[in-house]
Amino acid sequence: MTKILVVDDAVFMRMRCTKVLKDNNYETVEAGNGIEAVKQYQEHKPDGVLMDITMPDMDGIETLKKLMEIDSSARIAMVTAMGQQSLVIEALKAGAKDFVVKPFNAERILAAVQKITG
Repeated sequence: MTKILVVDDAVFMRMRCTKVLKDNNYETVEAGNGIEAVKQYQEHKPDGVLMDITMPDMDGIETLKKLMEIDSSARIAMVTAMGQQSLVIEALKAGAKDFVVKPFNAERILAAVQKITG
């Protein structure tokens, strides 16, 4: 079963993504911030990561760079609010494979996860 790490400081966003993924036969691991995400990544070795860009403590860009240091083949899709194009470009340059714009629908989440794990 494909394992996805869902990283978002908003509990409802993690729950929403996790439900969509579990309903489509993905295994999920959750993290509420970048520091937690790095620990969970190292512990669970997920097949893909779905990560918010805007988080406290360690933001998504910083976390993305750290995960790429740990595993240069990490497969990460960023989740971003409308109007954060410069952050999306920075994330893609730093190694993200795809991005999802909030508010999103289930199909877009699944498409991004299929893209990064396929």
